[in-house]
Amino acid sequence: MEKLKIVFMGTPGFAVGILDTIYQNNYDIAAVITAPDKPAGRGQKVSISAVKEYALQKGLTIMQPTNLKDPVFLEELKQLGANLQVVVAFRMLPEAVWKMPKLGTFNLHASLLPQYRGAAPINWAIINGEEQTGVTTFFIDEKIDTGAMILREQIDIKPDETAGELHDRLMDLGKDAVIKTLALIETDNVQTTIQPQSSDIKTAYKLNKENCRINWQASGIEIYNLIRGLCPYPAAWTFITDNETEWNVKIYESKFVPADTSEPTGTLISDKKSLKIAVSGGYLEILSLQFPGKKRMFTRDLLNGIQFSENAKAF
Repeated sequence: MEKLKIVFMGTPGFAVGILDTIYQNNYDIAAVITAPDKPAGRGQKVSISAVKEYALQKGLTIMQPTNLKDPVFLEELKQLGANLQVVVAFRMLPEAVWKMPKLGTFNLHASLLPQYRGAAPINWAIINGEEQTGVTTFFIDEKIDTGAMILREQIDIKPDETAGELHDRLMDLGKDAVIKTLALIETDNVQTTIQPQSSDIKTAYKLNKENCRINWQASGIEIYNLIRGLCPYPAAWTFITDNETEWNVKIYESKFVPADTSEPTGTLISDKKSLKIAVSGGYLEILSLQFPGKKRMFTRDLLNGIQFSENAKAF
């Protein structure tokens, strides 16, 4: 049995939950590596990562390299004397980094690999209407999310679950998976599985403005899945136009109501309490949304201050 000395690499809130579990289980954390601080928001106030915030609270050694191939950084990393690196929601590592520790470098990925390799696995699993997902730990190699798998844990996706809700459940599942993986490595009981090659592997593409835009020609259930798969961040969006006015609107919550419809897709139907948009196979009832310059709000609150004409439509 070899005592572990760990370097942890991660940036967002998802990684914090895993780092906390490693810390609470009394593993030796030699250092935490996270993204450099950067200006954010309208005031360009310097923002630090969620992982850095946690590491500061716990008094852990923090490293924030801008270049992972920098010889000075590589020497500092080597001097830590870690025998294992754990990576959660970080950037791609150069070979000089992931090959450095004696026991290797493993990653926790929020999907059942080989499915949904890439930047946004939680979102795409919901967007594509999957009924199951999970987490996978694997040893990093030279490609993205392709290394030999250590273990996988599976859960069902609830029919109305949002990406935010699934994120939190997968973080809890990931805590368990990482502790199990550390125990396997510590006791030299790891048995890896090579990821199968398949033609039907789905990719978790990076989210951008274009793939977050609602296509009102898609089926009602596809639009519903897109909205919940992007809630609460970065949020699905659409243009809404009414006579001479046009808005760029984020939609956070909706409900698909199957029905026979005569209205063209994208048509808005509203009264003082509800807003529906005609889609293929029914209506999408909008439950919460955000208009430009306003906060996210329930639709009924928005309709207190705005009424749409019969010409209003989403596109």
